[in-house]
Amino acid sequence: MSEVAKCGLCGEPMPPGEEMFNYHGHSGPCPPKKIDHSGMKLGKRLPRRDPRTLRLAKYFAPAPMPLPPDSVDWSKGITSWGMMLNDNLGDCTIAACGHAIQVWSANAGSEITVPDDAILAAYEAWDGYDPKDPSSDDGGVELDVLNQWRANQLAGHPLLAYADPDPQNDYHVKFAIAYFGGVYIGLALPLSAQSQEVWDVADGANGETGSWGGHAVFVCGYDADGLTCITWGQIKRMTWAFWAKYCDEAHALIGQDWLRQGKSPDGFDMFALVTDLHAVTG
Repeated sequence: MSEVAKCGLCGEPMPPGEEMFNYHGHSGPCPPKKIDHSGMKLGKRLPRRDPRTLRLAKYFAPAPMPLPPDSVDWSKGITSWGMMLNDNLGDCTIAACGHAIQVWSANAGSEITVPDDAILAAYEAWDGYDPKDPSSDDGGVELDVLNQWRANQLAGHPLLAYADPDPQNDYHVKFAIAYFGGVYIGLALPLSAQSQEVWDVADGANGETGSWGGHAVFVCGYDADGLTCITWGQIKRMTWAFWAKYCDEAHALIGQDWLRQGKSPDGFDMFALVTDLHAVTG
């Protein structure tokens, strides 16, 4: 008995004689991929607001700033992102920092992956995790993590400063991604995100904001259809509507690995931003 041919894209069996119907190898489109993220860890606590937090728009020049490109992708074709322990621990606030370093360093010419022991050390020191006490695996607050990163570095990688774009202002969001190599965000994920290949707004109880929990990711690209983030060791797409409904905080990071490329945009007052951050945080 001959082996049943399968579609090279979705793996579904191909009916006899349909190999030539289209590039899928079977008539009609491939069925949706079965996605199950329900076993994945989250770990972002509710946003903490600090009136001292710097706002990205303050450092735009009085003259019109450059328009961000229509699309950006800083993922650099990386295929091995690494879980950064977020498959077993609720350390997404640290894992997202590690993914930011991967993106920045890859675009600077040599990809660097922060080792798991450094991720674990940061989770312990910055989020209070104690491996001897499972109840302490309680995630972290993004603002606290960024302050710790700026003060202590992550595996030798400095965070020089950060400032918050308005997450509901597409220009701010695109500007932060295009000119700072990505944006560190928090999502109040709905239960529907557990089974979606592309994260999108959903109706009903499963689509309620935060019905699954809080999650930190690093967003490294966008286009007209949506944005690209890194989570659980892989690239994940979300629609702009999903961002608008579920993103509850966003932080533009100024990392040393990124600035090595000299990519600070013309007209953006980087010196004033760093000076102000030193003034408010010491």
